[in-house]
Amino acid sequence: MAKQIYLLYGAEDYLIQNHKKKIIEKTLVPEDREFNISQYDLEETPIEDVITDAETFPFLGDNKVVIAYNPVFLKAKPEPLAFEHDVDSLIRYIENPPEYSVLLLIAPYEKVDERKKVFKQLKKHAEVHSLQSVKEWDIDKWIQSIARDLSITIPESIHELFAQEVGTNLLALRNEMEKLALNVGEGGVVTRELAEDLLSHSAETSGLKMVDAVMEKNLGKAIMLFKDLLKANEEPISLVALLASQFRIISQVKTLKQKGYAQNQMRDYVKAHPFVIKMALKRERAFTTEELNHIIQELAETDLMMKQGLMEKELAFEMLLYKLIHIKQNGSFDQATSYV
Repeated sequence: MAKQIYLLYGAEDYLIQNHKKKIIEKTLVPEDREFNISQYDLEETPIEDVITDAETFPFLGDNKVVIAYNPVFLKAKPEPLAFEHDVDSLIRYIENPPEYSVLLLIAPYEKVDERKKVFKQLKKHAEVHSLQSVKEWDIDKWIQSIARDLSITIPESIHELFAQEVGTNLLALRNEMEKLALNVGEGGVVTRELAEDLLSHSAETSGLKMVDAVMEKNLGKAIMLFKDLLKANEEPISLVALLASQFRIISQVKTLKQKGYAQNQMRDYVKAHPFVIKMALKRERAFTTEELNHIIQELAETDLMMKQGLMEKELAFEMLLYKLIHIKQNGSFDQATSYV
């Protein structure tokens, strides 16, 4: 039996949009969708106004869909608004919804407060879906799924490129794969060359390239990558965190390798895509454990310096790159810090 009320919550926008589309298609015939879909932002509209709409008969056709985004009252600590939601009116509606309306609540939050009465009533009477971000180790199956949907083939041997360039954002992954599908056509096969040419480069990819520039002791290349990321509106503090993440994975992998762990065993300890672990295994050979510890320490100190406002952020990041490369050149933390 179809439900009259749905709650979709989670951080994965692609899955939320997919579910929303299916609910609309199941509820309304195409010719009714122009007039019988209402959408509200609950940060701007009280829930009682939404309920009034949901209780009003459809203008044309037999059914209507009322979509309400950002139900802040489902959060444990909602931000204050200029008005108060009459949540009791929603609870009464949940207990006795009209047959001609489908109410869809969309909460783009990682967590909702399951202790609240309104959530318990939704759990009891509505269809509730938790749509969380995809884990890196699940990305292969999503590449295959989206490729099937687009009627193209993406060889498993180049899945690593998608993991590296796009990451786990399914909406971004879908957009990139649609771009490739337009080029190869229905039934086409995506080649490595085409993927390398057309995939948009993410900050994570540039972060990996910066790690490689440190390995290569190439300060010019590292700063060029940094300038490109600034043009793409990336924040220096975020880039420090990105580099720290990359070097921590390399350090973890190096430690596990020294303890005799194989690559497939490392996944239990390093929560990352197999490709990320594979690349970290290649990179760890270029660093000693002492160098990695010193690099991670420098990253932590630069992060603190930026957050305390002790140095202009762009200059602090360039100085960081200079010091990381000299740690690698000299293999000594003291020598590296003596340059500044």
